[in-house]
Amino acid sequence: MPCYSGSMDSSRAGGLVTLYPRGILFDMDGILVSSIGSVERTWERWASARGLDPERTIRMAHGRRAIETVRELRPDLDDMKELEWLEEVEIADKVGLEMLPGVKSILESLPEKYWTVVTSATDKLARSRMQHGGIPVPTHIIAAETVANGKPHPEPYRKGAELLGLAPEDCLVIEDSASGASAGHAAGCKVLATLFSHSIEALADADWVVRSLEDVQVRLAGDHLEILFTPVSAVGPREPVATR
Repeated sequence: MPCYSGSMDSSRAGGLVTLYPRGILFDMDGILVSSIGSVERTWERWASARGLDPERTIRMAHGRRAIETVRELRPDLDDMKELEWLEEVEIADKVGLEMLPGVKSILESLPEKYWTVVTSATDKLARSRMQHGGIPVPTHIIAAETVANGKPHPEPYRKGAELLGLAPEDCLVIEDSASGASAGHAAGCKVLATLFSHSIEALADADWVVRSLEDVQVRLAGDHLEILFTPVSAVGPREPVATR
């Protein structure tokens, strides 16, 4: 089988792609749970109260740590106080928050040692959303406060791989945002993206794109995972990304 990245073997049969990573690093919002309504309502409230354009603020906030959006748009404010306000409003707003299609069957097939969550949300917010959505919450996750640099920096996914005891090239990142796909690729992982929130064109750093996780099958294969899907877009093998 051709080896697309490090030790993650993969093969193709017609349009079907089969990957054999040793672990999966899931984004949370837009991958495991649908929280886009809560996110957008919260940032709209925040922007309106701080004299900012809500549409621009929402665009900037998606897929990034909240504290980075606050620092960029209102550097004059106390970023930690603003973050606390945003976190509490988002935790309280659970309207429309639910597990996304395809997630339940995938997670039921995965022992915890094979996966974790790498999210731009705070740890408290991430755990609240997963619990509300019926997602089994991993003991350890990578959240906003776990890293010094948020997505699209590679640090979150490098730390996610480290959390699983794996090299980045042994991990598959599953993302829905452009910044997350960029972070996964820069970390040295292969990236599978879904079309929940972005167009194919915006997901240029993903290696493959599927409509949703309903189109993905995951099962154990010895000490690896076997992942099967038919992409709607296949970027093709990239050169391995050097990790530092």
